[in-house]
Amino acid sequence: MREDINDNLPMSYTTSDKMCLLMRDNLRALQVVNRFGLPLGVGEKTIEQICTGNGIDSNTFVQVVNFILNLNYSSGIYEDNQQGIKIDIASIDLPTIRRYIENGHTYFLDFELPRIREVLVQAMSGAFGVAAQIPMLIIKFYDEYVEQIRTHIEHENQNAFELHTEDDKNMYAKLSDLKSLLIKYYSAPANSQLFTAIHDIYEVEEEIFYHCAVEEKMLIPALKKSGKHKAEHIAQKKEKDNALSERETEVLKQIVKGLSNKEIADVLCISAHTVISHRKNITRKLNIHSTAALTIYAIFNGIIDI
Repeated sequence: MREDINDNLPMSYTTSDKMCLLMRDNLRALQVVNRFGLPLGVGEKTIEQICTGNGIDSNTFVQVVNFILNLNYSSGIYEDNQQGIKIDIASIDLPTIRRYIENGHTYFLDFELPRIREVLVQAMSGAFGVAAQIPMLIIKFYDEYVEQIRTHIEHENQNAFELHTEDDKNMYAKLSDLKSLLIKYYSAPANSQLFTAIHDIYEVEEEIFYHCAVEEKMLIPALKKSGKHKAEHIAQKKEKDNALSERETEVLKQIVKGLSNKEIADVLCISAHTVISHRKNITRKLNIHSTAALTIYAIFNGIIDI
């Protein structure tokens, strides 16, 4: 259940809380709702009911909300939040968390960043002569920044988020440089559009910070854990496939004794053709071709007594 933020206690939600309260209480929570593509008009339904009805894993949704609400933006670091809200990586639903990240990419590239550029251009459109060079350089700086973000996002999408670099943490830092350019060097008379643009830069800077934090602390660890599980499954399957059967182990024992195929067939009461087939399987599974090497393998694995 959500605690009262005025008591300096963890600001946390559960899947049984009402979605309307989450959306009403905190702007950042409302942004998370939007990023997951959830609708308005939630009535008195719970978070779980709204999420389930829209194909969203409610546990993952709540983890993202609690993480963002308790992350310390002012510190400028991605340390686990200071309020004791823990992330359960094992329970994160990958399609849900990726939906959040991909919707964020669309929001930044197709809506928020182009909108801020438009406001900046309008706010600085009255400059002439030498004074016009500063706005041009500012817009150029902004365009290069947006292109960097676009390249970064395309790189992530192409590599299924597997390649995660320190550039993620620097994406929001360059917006701070843009604010400095406007505040320090744009000397034209202030206007409401310019202050709106600077305000919007503050807002998107914070949003990108939280976006990158969710990538770093939730999506990437979940992907790595999923990859590890897949690798372990493949390794276990490979180990199982490479394990010698009981009959192959008996054939191996006779091989290291130096018996011929016919002699092995007589000892095990099978045909020579079957012996040959078993020997091929043993060679394939162990990738060992000489009798001496097979003997060493059998000794080290306790198949024969030295």
